[in-house]
Amino acid sequence: MHSVVFTLEWHRHLSFPFAFLPVDFLRNLFSSSLGLGSADKVLDELTLEGVAEYIKSGKCENIICMVGAGISTSAGIPDFRSPGTGLYANLQKYKLPYPEAIFQIDYFKKHPEPFFALAKELYPGQFKPTLCHYFIKLLKDKGYLRRCYTQNIDTLERVAGLEGDDLIEAHGTFYTSHCVSFSCRQKYNLDWMRDKIFSEDIPRCDKCKSLVKPDIVFFGESLPVRFFTSMKMDFPRCDLLLIMGTSLQVQPFAGLVVSSSFSFCQRCVCLCVCLSAQADPLFGLVGFGGGMDFDTDKAYRDVAHISTCDDGCLAFAELLGWKKAGESEGAQQLPSPCGAGSLEEEEEDDDDDGGGLFGSDASTGVAVSFSIGGH
Repeated sequence: MHSVVFTLEWHRHLSFPFAFLPVDFLRNLFSSSLGLGSADKVLDELTLEGVAEYIKSGKCENIICMVGAGISTSAGIPDFRSPGTGLYANLQKYKLPYPEAIFQIDYFKKHPEPFFALAKELYPGQFKPTLCHYFIKLLKDKGYLRRCYTQNIDTLERVAGLEGDDLIEAHGTFYTSHCVSFSCRQKYNLDWMRDKIFSEDIPRCDKCKSLVKPDIVFFGESLPVRFFTSMKMDFPRCDLLLIMGTSLQVQPFAGLVVSSSFSFCQRCVCLCVCLSAQADPLFGLVGFGGGMDFDTDKAYRDVAHISTCDDGCLAFAELLGWKKAGESEGAQQLPSPCGAGSLEEEEEDDDDDGGGLFGSDASTGVAVSFSIGGH
């Protein structure tokens, strides 16, 4: 059984990036792969400084963020796969047949108790957004954010100030819930589900008594239609793809990177804020050279900044001149990144076009985030 699942997942991993590619995209792909043309230099240098200068030059108008569980681990939420601390490593108490079962729809319908016990521990509303969340909100305030594609289901992007139109919650959200019965599908809000979970009642539909599940995407369920429709509108307009807190191991979310590389490989800059610059080797296989390229002789636009997400956003904001204190709504709510203490207020200058990111008296807070299927 597991081998069948693996085969299906592998096929989906390989086939997804080609699903939305017109002929001209494929022409560009194979031309580049065979060396029939040269890539124009997009950045003066393949560093965070180079990306900051690209934004300040006025050439970058539309930024898309792709984020996963790593943007919220500094707030206290475990990711999925980290040895010893990840969510999958700490599910023994639920006596599951295998860790992923807690997020599989067929198992949930028969045994909902483990999921709702876990949901009580990680339920939205108990945690605060991280510095990284507020940096994404600042991109919106400055007029750069085209969309934020998130694997996370904790709603912290919304808490930080992003609205529904700013977000593609690829793996769903706790924000709404529905009855699992196809003949009913009654909708419930966040407060209703919270009351059920914290009263330790298994949520059941008021109309038909079937289970009610938060609108998060389990294994065995399709992603929201809006994920696919928005992708086709957003990525052809993208000037900078900012990837944070995800190891890009789960499809079809991970395929966005490959798809974007095919679509506008001569123009879009990709900045990956990560703890390791080792890209998924499958991207090179699928893209025939169309995936991320950080360090080969042909690299010309992809940048890996090695740091935590919070530290990377802090450094990026400073390079952009956005680190002034007390000028954003989130300034008083931001935790000090990685125990760095109070952030130094910058000198006042002529940049007064939307506010800074950090307050010198930012309060510390904890936040928790996780995403279905890993990060």
